[in-house]
Amino acid sequence: MRRLLLLGVVGLLAQLVDGALGMGYGVTSSSLLLMVGLSPALASASVHLAEVGTNIASGASHWRLGNVDWKLVGRLGVPGAIGAFAGATFLSKLSTEAATPVMAVLLGGLGVYILFRFAFRAPAQAHNRRSPHGSRFLVPLGLVGGFVDATGGGGWGPVATTTLLSAGKTAPRTVVGSVDTSEFMVSTAASVGFLVALGTAGIDLGIVLALLLGGIIAAPIAAWLVSRLPAQVLGVGVGGLIVLTNLRTVLASAGVTGAASVVAYALTIAVWAALVAWTVVQHRRQRATEHAAADDVPAEVERV
Repeated sequence: MRRLLLLGVVGLLAQLVDGALGMGYGVTSSSLLLMVGLSPALASASVHLAEVGTNIASGASHWRLGNVDWKLVGRLGVPGAIGAFAGATFLSKLSTEAATPVMAVLLGGLGVYILFRFAFRAPAQAHNRRSPHGSRFLVPLGLVGGFVDATGGGGWGPVATTTLLSAGKTAPRTVVGSVDTSEFMVSTAASVGFLVALGTAGIDLGIVLALLLGGIIAAPIAAWLVSRLPAQVLGVGVGGLIVLTNLRTVLASAGVTGAASVVAYALTIAVWAALVAWTVVQHRRQRATEHAAADDVPAEVERV
């Protein structure tokens, strides 16, 4: 029971992150499930089955708050589903010994990407509530994002959300809401792929339900917080956490043990802490600049 309660809390926190950043649920949850001993295929299958429900709750919450562009959802989600089914089939055919380090490296790489992405390149600010991107851009993006998501146990958000935000043509809240909503198709396709390849053997429904319940509770809160949280600070914190949870498997697969592994952990934590501090300072400076600019407006009006 304690284990299921812990997984429920993980699902809640992961959905809070995912709903606010448009990424993080699958990567965070899969990293934890790998740590407790699930095989890569079963970890990814469990997360994607839970995500089917959390994506419905998250999508509905974003839709009610006006954060969804349905054309973007369709153009991105359909190819994403195709890529996810292919990725699930591919991962299911790998042995546990071969898949575990591959999945850990992929998850760790996504964590590094999120960490440095939010530390040094804040999401581009745009105000267009309808995405101008066409199928030539969105179809390849969806295929790649879906495949990475299924094989890595997560990755739809880090691939799709960051790419769309980097383009700087769509409002961040629309990107996050639309990517979260389209993920329902990706999670469903990945789940079907895993069920076809693995059957139901080994899938713990208790784990799935615990993650699902936590995610459903967090979904409406996350949708409300999407435009209120400092995304840069949260992104750096989550990215570092993902790197740390996968570092043990990466080091073990590379034969790094003993004092060398301790040094690797210490360096990782030091870099993470420095980046968190840097991001907090930058966020405070930006807020101070914005407040100063706002305070200057009445004075200028009075002089006129």
